[in-house]
Amino acid sequence: MGSRHDHADTTPFLTQADDVDEVKATGAPPRVLNEDDDDESPGARDVHALTGISYKRSVTIVGILFYINLLNYMDRFTVAGVLPDLENAFQIHDSSSGLVQTVFICSYMVLAPVFGYLGDRWNRKYIMCTGISFWSIITLISSFVPKEYFPLFLLTRGLVGVGEASYSTIAPTIIADLFVADQRSRMLSIFYFAIPVGCGLGYIAGSKVTSAAGDWHWALRVTPGLGLIAILLLIFFVEEPPRGAVERKTDKPLHSTPWLSDVKALLKNPSFMLSTLGFTTVAFVTGALALWAPTYLMRARIVLYKTEPCDNAICNYDDSLIFGVITVLTGLLGVGAGVEISKRYRKVNPRADPIVCACGMLSSAPFLYLSLAFADTSLVATYIFIFIGETLLSLNWAIVADILLYVVIPTRRSTAEAMQIMVSHLLGDAGSPYLIGVISDSISKGKPESALLKFRSLEYALMVCAFVGALGGGFFLATALFIEKDRKKAEMVSEGFVSEAENIEDRIVVPKRGRSTKVPVSSVLI
Repeated sequence: MGSRHDHADTTPFLTQADDVDEVKATGAPPRVLNEDDDDESPGARDVHALTGISYKRSVTIVGILFYINLLNYMDRFTVAGVLPDLENAFQIHDSSSGLVQTVFICSYMVLAPVFGYLGDRWNRKYIMCTGISFWSIITLISSFVPKEYFPLFLLTRGLVGVGEASYSTIAPTIIADLFVADQRSRMLSIFYFAIPVGCGLGYIAGSKVTSAAGDWHWALRVTPGLGLIAILLLIFFVEEPPRGAVERKTDKPLHSTPWLSDVKALLKNPSFMLSTLGFTTVAFVTGALALWAPTYLMRARIVLYKTEPCDNAICNYDDSLIFGVITVLTGLLGVGAGVEISKRYRKVNPRADPIVCACGMLSSAPFLYLSLAFADTSLVATYIFIFIGETLLSLNWAIVADILLYVVIPTRRSTAEAMQIMVSHLLGDAGSPYLIGVISDSISKGKPESALLKFRSLEYALMVCAFVGALGGGFFLATALFIEKDRKKAEMVSEGFVSEAENIEDRIVVPKRGRSTKVPVSSVLI
């Protein structure tokens, strides 16, 4: 007979859960790595003996993956940093400008499930090498497209998504197979530092290289050369760890299941689905801001200081540079703070991860709105509100990745990564840059063109982001209702103590230190 325990966790929402241990038929589990272990501790030796990869080599692998992730986001947002030049060169409007990012994201999300399937079954190192090689070549080709062929430029930007899909779906699962517990969270936070830092460096590199070379095409020729270095690092220094070895506590091997079964299991995992929807709102907001914020700030400066609009071949990119620096700083601060706050709060509340994500989203929304409202009054105030809003938004990056890895079993994590990428981009940043451009053009349509109108139309369009961010907070709060049950089930299956068909609610739970606990009647009746 079903009960309410089948649908949500019963721990009070903001209080500490009972300290209980599962009784396992095989005895006490072996010691696993925790936050106090270093490379010489017994826990670290146990974990890295299972993978056959030393602690120092594992850290080196994380560093290489960080570097590649940095290049991915640096390349992605170099275009946003030179968007006014691109508009002038191809003679396009806001809606067409938004397509540059949308086409890339669409190919990225469509191919993510393909590479997710391959990543769960084939050698991940060689898949990444192939994808990064393709990405580097296509990025270089895109920089030589003549100004008369904007559709061809869109095609090349779309093909860049092929390479990024091969990497983004796989890299986090390699980190998951090298580390456990707080060490995994720490390494994931290092990996996801690359997102805001790469975005910021994209703006900075785009503006500075364009200014130095006198041609925006050169901004797209920076990352392909760095991509060659990434391929060499992958080939000579990265080792493929066995899937799920650090989490197994029995001799039973984990076997891959059919792709359709994996998808069905993920759709029935409420923590995964709700956190994916929450992350979709993060992608929507960051995608829109990443492409349009520098352009919006330039238009605000024109209105506020009565400067002349940019009609030259090379525009002034002070705002792109400042926004890039802010993105780097807020990313470092936000990702690090999110992981640290969650780790400390988790000691008193097992639902800490989704609650921290929810607080970050709900708190960022008003600051993003204020950054738009003050743009025509004070750019200093606007930059301050952007700094606070982006910091709060960045709390989510590493935490969402960690949630996915501990509520999904190892043999379907690449599929889960791919599915999260597809959903978050399909409903998030695949459409948000184009949507913002369309709204902006719709507001200004049929009215005499002016600097003030271009500023206002983009301002009203970007206000959508504040409301979407608040919606994301609701999805993360809903995730907190299911997170404990889903995490426990994934751990038990990964460790080999139960199969997915078993109901972990029916297992007897023995409390520590004589504390009372609830035991299902079916567990004690003979």
